[in-house]
Amino acid sequence: MSVSRSESGQASVELVGLLPLVAVIGFALWQAMVAGQAAWLAGSSARAAARASAVGGDARAAAASLLPGTLRRGLRVDTRSDGTVRVRIGVPSVVGAGRLATFTSTAHFAAQR
Repeated sequence: MSVSRSESGQASVELVGLLPLVAVIGFALWQAMVAGQAAWLAGSSARAAARASAVGGDARAAAASLLPGTLRRGLRVDTRSDGTVRVRIGVPSVVGAGRLATFTSTAHFAAQR
């Protein structure tokens, strides 16, 4: 057997062996991006909800208006009388159904008269 014949197809075998690892790393990066987006939007939604609450508007509608549909499903908005609003957003799983975590953000905006 020659050296070139015995190594024929070796690169293909190595590539096939690495494909599952590449897929897992890709899904992990995608999930990290979704979690980062949820964290960022939780803060923005809390500020929008606090502003709406301060002027007598609907805090939940204001918070939901900033979120894509997948993040709206897990949205919870709690409003207190002192102008503090707490927003909780569930982080959806990119593979399968369910939520992986929840981000909570609080904002305060004094009532405007």
